[in-house]
Amino acid sequence: MFGMKFLTQINFILSSGIVLIAFSLLAYMASTNFSNPVARAFCAMMAFVIATYSGDLVIPNVKELNTAFSWLRFQWLGISFIPAAYFHFADAILRASGSFSLWRRWISWVLYILSLLFFLIALKTDLLVYDGRYHGGLVYLTPGPLFPIFTAFFFLSCLSSLFILYKARQKAFTSTSRRRLSYLLGAFIGPGIGVFPYLLLSRTANLLTPPLVLFLSIVGNVMVALMLTVMAYVVAYYGALAPDRIIKHQLIHYLLRGPFVGICVIGVILLLSGVDSFLGLPGETVTIFAVVMTIVFLQILINKAKPFIDRLIYSRDRDEVTWIQELDKRLLTTTDLQQFLESILVALCELLRVRWGFVTFQGKTVEAHCGPLSAVSKALNSLPASLEKAPRVNLAEDLNIYDLGFWVIPIKLNEEEIGLLALEAPPPEAEFSSEELEVFNTLVRRIARALEDRVLQQKVFEALQHIIPDVESIRKWQSSLYSMPLEGAEAILELASPEYQQWIKEALSNYWAGHKLAQSPLLKLKVVEKALAEHEGNPVKALRAVLKEAIEALKPEGKHPSGSLEWMLYNILEMRFLQGKRPREVAERLSISESDLYRKQRIAIEQVSKILAEMERREAYGNGKHDG
Repeated sequence: MFGMKFLTQINFILSSGIVLIAFSLLAYMASTNFSNPVARAFCAMMAFVIATYSGDLVIPNVKELNTAFSWLRFQWLGISFIPAAYFHFADAILRASGSFSLWRRWISWVLYILSLLFFLIALKTDLLVYDGRYHGGLVYLTPGPLFPIFTAFFFLSCLSSLFILYKARQKAFTSTSRRRLSYLLGAFIGPGIGVFPYLLLSRTANLLTPPLVLFLSIVGNVMVALMLTVMAYVVAYYGALAPDRIIKHQLIHYLLRGPFVGICVIGVILLLSGVDSFLGLPGETVTIFAVVMTIVFLQILINKAKPFIDRLIYSRDRDEVTWIQELDKRLLTTTDLQQFLESILVALCELLRVRWGFVTFQGKTVEAHCGPLSAVSKALNSLPASLEKAPRVNLAEDLNIYDLGFWVIPIKLNEEEIGLLALEAPPPEAEFSSEELEVFNTLVRRIARALEDRVLQQKVFEALQHIIPDVESIRKWQSSLYSMPLEGAEAILELASPEYQQWIKEALSNYWAGHKLAQSPLLKLKVVEKALAEHEGNPVKALRAVLKEAIEALKPEGKHPSGSLEWMLYNILEMRFLQGKRPREVAERLSISESDLYRKQRIAIEQVSKILAEMERREAYGNGKHDG
């Protein structure tokens, strides 16, 4: 009896988890990528999974069998529509690879109509299911005369959807797409496993004992939860303009902070639901405290695990991402610097037993001060243009301290003055111990280090001001490539992968090496095949012409080149590959360093790859590419 109750509770927790996961994934896709056809089809599938598993959550808690039977019929909203959602989703994946078929679109609509028909039959008649049964704690319906027809409809739809998905994988252009679609193929059976009513199959309910049914249901629910997550991981990439690492990072942390925490909270609530009192506290109070502690503990755990998770996500770009994260942590804003300097000034004034002090940065601009403003302003106005003739204070050997009626210490970086530290002069009779002098030196060095870091950070910000417009231009080009029918956008993403860009780079590098160009995988592109007729059937000449057309498409409007990034990228491609000039010669002609040349050349090749992908897509559309 205890074993049966334990299995029921575990199965209930897992069913709750699947509803939570499915709802979370639906909300995530709907909020981040709903304009994409693949994401919309996935959302439809999640909605029907939620409808099915919601019944599993309600039925164990109803008190009357007739109410349970009504909920079993309602579950057919999910069961009957999953086959159509399967086909819809698989067709969206295949369309994303550039293969369009009106027949598949019509079949998808027919399947949805048949699913609606089966749902209405299950809800209103006894032709599909009837006479609910209760056996050993399990509640299920009896199959009607139309159930074998529905079973055939369910499995034929799912198998045909699986074949369409396999076909999409075969059409994948890059290893990255093939790998993701392989994941999807393995996880694709998840919703079907979870929603089909196996107890309605002939003699199944009689052959299996209730504990065995619950155990198999637990195993199946774990598999379904994992498969839904894998499917969402693959779907998240379709039509998304953000880099892969950003998509992966957002999804994983969303799943950890949303569904994972939610499942743990549900588990705590259910496990403590039978506790009447603990340490003299009511059960409800114990549950509330346990839930709050679970949420807080899991947030701390996820934050602690974040560096390790990020290292897994950014395995290829770990060093670069680490530097970016460190830069974000270590950069000092103006307020950060002021607060830091003010705290050191207070410490210095207390150490010297004086009333005021201030720090200037790059001129007579006061960066931080402490003490009366009138004294600070008076001292600032009395600062001379040069301190060289002012008397010095012999307080520390490695510090130049000038006495102007108050103490002034220049802060220098590479022999250039970047700021001043000014302090009220202590009384002449004041004496300081060696420990106090050591602390004084340490605090002054910290001020100097803070100002040096501020100078270096200003150079970083200046570099960013030059880089950001370049990045913005690239994003505009990227956005323009997606201003097309949504069904073709995913094909562009696939063609614009790093593997495809490597082919472009090799083809451009071998632009005038005919024997190497003849081995390029790009010869299989339809746009190259079309160009064969215009170049006497010579594939090398055809590929050269297509590459040149793609480069010319990057040429900005206007007769005279300016210093813009667009002209820079075009000139690099034109001189490096079409004219065949050496990198050093191109760098000298464009007045840039060779390292900058290679950086911009990489950007230019990425743009050529996207333009070629767009040309290929247009060729596919132009030929009216359809397959039934």
